[in-house]
Amino acid sequence: MDQPLRLCFVCLGNICRSPTAEAIMRHRLRERGLADRVVVESAGTSDWHVGDAADRRAAEEARGRGITMDGCARQFTPADFARYDLVLAMDHSNRADLLAIAPGEEAAARVRLLREFDPAAADAGDLAVPDPYFGGPDGFVHVFDLVDAACQGLIDHLEARLSRSG
Repeated sequence: MDQPLRLCFVCLGNICRSPTAEAIMRHRLRERGLADRVVVESAGTSDWHVGDAADRRAAEEARGRGITMDGCARQFTPADFARYDLVLAMDHSNRADLLAIAPGEEAAARVRLLREFDPAAADAGDLAVPDPYFGGPDGFVHVFDLVDAACQGLIDHLEARLSRSG
């Protein structure tokens, strides 16, 4: 079997949006029988929460939907570009931070906004996943829905890529 595709979801602190995306993506990949073909991780552009578990509100939203969120926050580094086929930023600021540390054009070309893979978001030009950290629980519900839709579109994209590669 070919090497699995390696994805990293990236937000600011790696405690809300990116671990939500990581957990949703793992869950959806298992549902679609692709868990062995795609490796999923997450990280943050900052070091503020390194070693912390996911935000309690994000974990509760995931758990309420039957999805387990585990792991702890880590910071994305320039060396990480060599580990991933696709680096998925949650918003334009995260994307800019990633591009600023990319070690070259090839690495920079792997950086995309997650919501580019949600056709409705792409059509509306609304590609950012808002940071729910300073808001209430409704923000985490909204983020979960946005990320889930984008992950479904991303899996469609990956299925096409995987079928071309055998």
